[in-house]
Amino acid sequence: MNGSSGWLDAAAPLFATAFAFQGSPVTWLEILAFGLAILMVVCNIRVNILGWPLAIASSLLYFLLFWKSRLYGDASLQLFFAAVAGWGWWQWLRGTDASGRTLQVRTLGARGRWIALAALALAWPATGLFLRRFTDTDVPWWDAFPTATSVLGQWLLGRKYVENWPVWIAVNLVAIGLFAYKGLWLTVALYAIFVAMSVVGWRAWRQLAATGAAA
Repeated sequence: MNGSSGWLDAAAPLFATAFAFQGSPVTWLEILAFGLAILMVVCNIRVNILGWPLAIASSLLYFLLFWKSRLYGDASLQLFFAAVAGWGWWQWLRGTDASGRTLQVRTLGARGRWIALAALALAWPATGLFLRRFTDTDVPWWDAFPTATSVLGQWLLGRKYVENWPVWIAVNLVAIGLFAYKGLWLTVALYAIFVAMSVVGWRAWRQLAATGAAA
């Protein structure tokens, strides 16, 4: 992991302390990423395509923050988020469903939910084993859960499935404990807000799916 020191040094101004909370520094980088992430979720709830460029910017900032905190699973996940945001952007612009229609907010169905759960049951332990063996993280299993589950949530969001929201609720609840352990208190507050916003998003998207409203 020593090869990362160069670009972390280049980003040093972003890691300047803005203020301290509970004895832990809150950096300007964390504040900026916080604000962009909130705007991103607001756009997602409203099915507004601007959420995707905001996701790219926020993810790149959180990559720097998490890597410096030795949360390598979550850091790598942010690079995945930045890349898949381009895919999600395209899906919302040009994507179609199985019948060839423009993507609408819809539900996954019972079979799809079981497939999603099976994929997560494989991905979580596989990610945890990888982090335990190949990184110096001190929380491989807790780091692995939001990492693996967020991959599922991002795919569901990109394809406009309502079920992305309960997946994000699970991710956010685990992440709160993980980031509190690391002393990233502003990020803890962010993920607590995400839990509430995910509940709002779940309700809003269920209504869209039930009414068949275009979104």
